[in-house]
Amino acid sequence: MRIAIDAMGGDLGPGIVVQGALGALVALGAGAELFLVGDRSKIEPALGGATGPTVVHAGEVITMEESPASAVRRKPDSSIGVAMRMLKAGEVDAVVSPGNTGAVVSSALLGLGRLSSVQRPAIATLFPTEGSDCVLLDVGATPECKPVHLLQFAAMGAVFARIRLGCERPRVGLLNIGEEPSKGNELAAAAHALLRASPLDFAGNVEGRDLLQGKAEVVVCDGFTGNVVLKFAESILGFTRLLLRNESTSSARLRLGGWLMRPAFATMRRRLDYQEFGGAPLLGVDGIVVIAHGKSSARAIESAIRATAVLVENRLTARIAALLDDVGGNRFEEPRKGNPT
Repeated sequence: MRIAIDAMGGDLGPGIVVQGALGALVALGAGAELFLVGDRSKIEPALGGATGPTVVHAGEVITMEESPASAVRRKPDSSIGVAMRMLKAGEVDAVVSPGNTGAVVSSALLGLGRLSSVQRPAIATLFPTEGSDCVLLDVGATPECKPVHLLQFAAMGAVFARIRLGCERPRVGLLNIGEEPSKGNELAAAAHALLRASPLDFAGNVEGRDLLQGKAEVVVCDGFTGNVVLKFAESILGFTRLLLRNESTSSARLRLGGWLMRPAFATMRRRLDYQEFGGAPLLGVDGIVVIAHGKSSARAIESAIRATAVLVENRLTARIAALLDDVGGNRFEEPRKGNPT
């Protein structure tokens, strides 16, 4: 198993990425080989003489402030670009990047291309629910969608859910403003019809209040809506911590209660902390690409690499291609005259 890591992409610098990679190597054992891609003069001092990862030099960096598409073209030797070329050439089995999300998506589309039956890519993330977790997609790769895109997102999300959640037949929900099939805008109504006619286990519309209740293992939406939901969810942990700290220190009785509740608070923090979820795969491109949070700590980078290893072991890309191409491919396309869904 060979994984390339964009060491220059994170907000906290290559040292944090290096620490995460070293932790992942220990966890994954001798069967894993990691490649740290980026400026050698910054990566090697961060290694501090530690052995294990291979450093691959890349002389350019795409920052968070740059326009993704133009930066990818202007900087072919960026750490993201070099990592994608390694994946395209078969030198590695997957790429992990905590860099500019738009640049990762653009670089993957330009360098790897889409799977033959996929019209648009989607970023999938795990979302905590009352029971286990659910897969939410798209959370940022395709802001403007057609109904068929949401149908294909659902199929790709179902494959990801089988691998990460161990759910053989995941229920698929459509994020909407009401339960009735006619609710929502034209996109939602048309996507509902496609999903209902598909071979997927469609659970119907899922409202925002239902998202955390585990009504479906896979929830689909356009990338604009999904990104808003994701960013709001990320803010909940910090806000909840602030409320608990303020309330639990307001009196001696509450301070004692807060101390007694510390184990429960720790469990809640783990359930809500994005650092535990291991990055978000970019589904639909011809290769395994995982996008980590830009503010990833070493623990978050380690989680992302370990989660990527699971996707490599379970042949994520091949299984998506098989579902969309081999299993009645036209059932995941927009119906045409004379071409039933």
